[in-house]
Amino acid sequence: MPTPRRAAPPRPRPRTRRGGAPAAVAAALLLVLAGAGAAPAAAAPAPATATAVRADLDPVTVRRLDAAIGAVMEKTGIPGVNIGLWIPGRGQYVKAFGVADTRNRTPLKTDMYSRIGSVTKTFTVTAVLQLVDRGKVGLDDPVSKYVDGVPGGEHVTVRQLAAMRSGLYNYTEDPRFLDALRADPHRAFTPRQVLGYAFAHPPNSAPGTKWQYSNTNTVLLGLLVEKVSGQPLAGYLREHVLDPLKLSATSLPAGSALPEPHAHGYTDFAPGGAVVDATDWNPSWGWAAGAMISGLEDLRTWVPALVGGALLKPATQAERLRMGPTGVPDLGYGLGIADFNGWTGHNGDLPGYETIAAGLPGNKATLVILINSDTDRGGSLSSQVAHAVTRIVTPDHVWSAPAPVPDTQSSP
Repeated sequence: MPTPRRAAPPRPRPRTRRGGAPAAVAAALLLVLAGAGAAPAAAAPAPATATAVRADLDPVTVRRLDAAIGAVMEKTGIPGVNIGLWIPGRGQYVKAFGVADTRNRTPLKTDMYSRIGSVTKTFTVTAVLQLVDRGKVGLDDPVSKYVDGVPGGEHVTVRQLAAMRSGLYNYTEDPRFLDALRADPHRAFTPRQVLGYAFAHPPNSAPGTKWQYSNTNTVLLGLLVEKVSGQPLAGYLREHVLDPLKLSATSLPAGSALPEPHAHGYTDFAPGGAVVDATDWNPSWGWAAGAMISGLEDLRTWVPALVGGALLKPATQAERLRMGPTGVPDLGYGLGIADFNGWTGHNGDLPGYETIAAGLPGNKATLVILINSDTDRGGSLSSQVAHAVTRIVTPDHVWSAPAPVPDTQSSP
């Protein structure tokens, strides 16, 4: 997440690449920007050799998946891919491909921690919906009831924030914010600081009139959780969301450190498009919208709980899963959750890392993809892997292929 380059998320809209000119971006629910430098890293294409293998799908399918993932890695130069696919009645496919560190060529392993970007939104919105279940929050209450200083906050509801229909400006598109982040990707931002960038702009649209992805919405929901619960967001999530599901590898960190073992993350959010190591960049600017850390097995547990409503009352879960139109083909959006042509969950993208965590309710399949790069050659890397995998295992529900990013962008 740290660095200004793409100002765009889940729908085609301008994003800044390499600190420069806007380009059309594919439909993908991303937390993105572009930015500047850490130490340069020689990010060569990783070998498609898999380690830490657990695959008991039929051998033909395994070979096809191996070849498909290897082909995407070769085409895009992805350093490493951790993937978990679990399909009841058919088997599982859990593999790590490539490297966790391009300098030392350390093999990627399936037990490594990763930053998960906008998948964080699924946890934050779950916390909000738990407070709805407890009668502490009303979905149709104005956000001004809980958080001060929101322009027009008396007309923006909690539901609209969770559904990306508030109309509030997305702070990760603000040029001043992007410049500040580019200048120092290790800087710590507070929630109020990033909201200040958003609130310096008029709303993009009237509340409830348009779907428009905005990280501003979820940061406000994080503040709401803190105000209503009386706990820091990280503490509330640990007590009420993570511990009940035994998600011991998942956290909302206070700083930039990643637990060991972890994959290094590589990004070209740097001047001139140089590939740099963003592992230790501070994700505080994403906070409730995108700063969490997790791993393959924890997300395997989280997806069925998220899609099945394990922590919510059935009526509240039904509200969450009521998908509204977005204007993007094969993409619906509910309350902090999306429908990608039948796959329900979220994806995330921040400098150095891309994630997909989704389930297919009809056959109870779970798909988790963790990639240690966001150098989107040919469009979103995680979406390219998901497209290749779902074409093979769920041909009736294929993850949409991303639109290629034009190569006509200027350098900073």
